[in-house]
Amino acid sequence: MRTSARNHFVGQVTEVKTGAVNDEIALRTQDGLEIVAVITHGSATSLGLAAGKPAFALVKASSVIVMVDATSSSVSARNYIAGTVASVTKGAVNAEVIIAAPGGAQIAAIVTNDSVDRLGLASGKPAAAIFKASSVIIGVDQ
Repeated sequence: MRTSARNHFVGQVTEVKTGAVNDEIALRTQDGLEIVAVITHGSATSLGLAAGKPAFALVKASSVIVMVDATSSSVSARNYIAGTVASVTKGAVNAEVIIAAPGGAQIAAIVTNDSVDRLGLASGKPAAAIFKASSVIIGVDQ
């Protein structure tokens, strides 16, 4: 499958918390990341999501926030992935920041050049990729 989303995580559903309107889906990726998504109950049902089912998560790079000197307990977003900046590619206004997580996963984020400078983002520096569970799209292969 090909998509425009920069972040594509393949894994297996570990838990489904069912709600009246939305369900919370936990996915463990092949790289050992824990990704949490909130999707409609109807979507979870139509995808047949259940613990043990193979699935994938998509996250647009523009939905990823980059933080330094933060901990998972200091943000409200469910997805907090600590790692190291692998690369920074500046454009005219924005930059692409790639954060490498332990285990090999990479998360791409699009942030302003001002943010890169203000946060001191550079290869080898510690940073975290943060995104809300509602920013995650879950899919399954047919």
